[in-house]
Amino acid sequence: MSKRALVLIEGDSTGNGLLFVQAAQPLGLHPITLSADPTQYEYLATEATEAIRVDTDNLDALIRECSRLRATYDIAGITSPWEPFYAIAGKLCRHFELPGPNPASIERCCDKSTQREVLAGAGIPIPAYRVAANAAEVEGFAAEIGLPVILKPTIGRGSSGVRLCRNVDELAEHTAHLLSGKHIGQSLPRMLVEEFAQGPQYTAHTMGKEVIGIALADFDPLPHFVYRGFTFPAVLTDDEHKRIADVSLSCLQALGLGWGPTNVELRWTKRGPVVIEVNPRLAGTPDPQLVQLAYGVDLVTEHIKLVIGSEWNLRRKHSHTAAARSLIPDRDGTLEWIDGGSQAAAVLGVAEVKLYVEPKTPIVRKGDDRDWIGHVIAASPSVSQTEAILQRAVDLIDWSITPFPPHDE
Repeated sequence: MSKRALVLIEGDSTGNGLLFVQAAQPLGLHPITLSADPTQYEYLATEATEAIRVDTDNLDALIRECSRLRATYDIAGITSPWEPFYAIAGKLCRHFELPGPNPASIERCCDKSTQREVLAGAGIPIPAYRVAANAAEVEGFAAEIGLPVILKPTIGRGSSGVRLCRNVDELAEHTAHLLSGKHIGQSLPRMLVEEFAQGPQYTAHTMGKEVIGIALADFDPLPHFVYRGFTFPAVLTDDEHKRIADVSLSCLQALGLGWGPTNVELRWTKRGPVVIEVNPRLAGTPDPQLVQLAYGVDLVTEHIKLVIGSEWNLRRKHSHTAAARSLIPDRDGTLEWIDGGSQAAAVLGVAEVKLYVEPKTPIVRKGDDRDWIGHVIAASPSVSQTEAILQRAVDLIDWSITPFPPHDE
């Protein structure tokens, strides 16, 4: 009898890729990662898991490789831990008649301008926005909406290229940056000029058409939107929870989602919950760990069960508060040393400490989630206790960055 395999399209160097590999094995699955460059994922070597080099942007190449694998394995399911490849994983599922998300819905959702258009058409509260193709349109639309505005590319993730522009100089500077081709993923992008919806930010985590829970998010200082911390579940009144949950489920219906995991980012404004973005996938690290610590629900395992056609179980086993803090440098330069991780991990109530960088690593901040150099996760029965544990652990971690020498003119 051939071994059952879970095919993963690409991985995630600091996020969910390792979680998917680790969760597959207890389910009796042999994880196989297809990647354009498997060496970029260190955990593949550490876990001694199978990886195959293939052009993961090429659907035909992926179909050929999966067809070849079927001669050896029973492919139980196909998915991707990484958003850019989630739609193509859905197309593979369609081709091989396996359970999976609707790839058209995923692609529609991943284009922020299309997503905004659909949500607005469904009457779902979103920030005022315009789609611009050049600097003149950006300037004109910002004047219409009124400064400050958020300027971002229509395609991207992890807050990449997202900036609050408080005046015309900042607007012109960030427009030039996005149009320069230096921004990753695309050159001459279309851009969203968007009203700055002010208020606390929340993330609603859903599986299927069920809201699992709602987290509070915290950011590093503006003008960029670098996530600094998450608390799960957020402290909300019953009415606030219901309104956020109702709006989130309305988003799924409007966008044709509702198969598998989704996370909806919202801000609570003067007019209540306003949708910032719908991500048609499982949220990245540390969100799955927080849900598991808080409720005992392993979203990665339950997602894999769905992918292979098994019955999932989203029943809560307990109710704690879990929180994460990202470690974010305050300057560019060479990381001379970073220590305290083992001491932080020894603090009672700390669930995980991860440092992503080694000494002598150059630190060049991008103003997005790539700025993280590590994270700490803690959990306890109460919000105040969890916050105290987290702070005690973070205070034990320290590092030194030597600024780069000035460039000669």
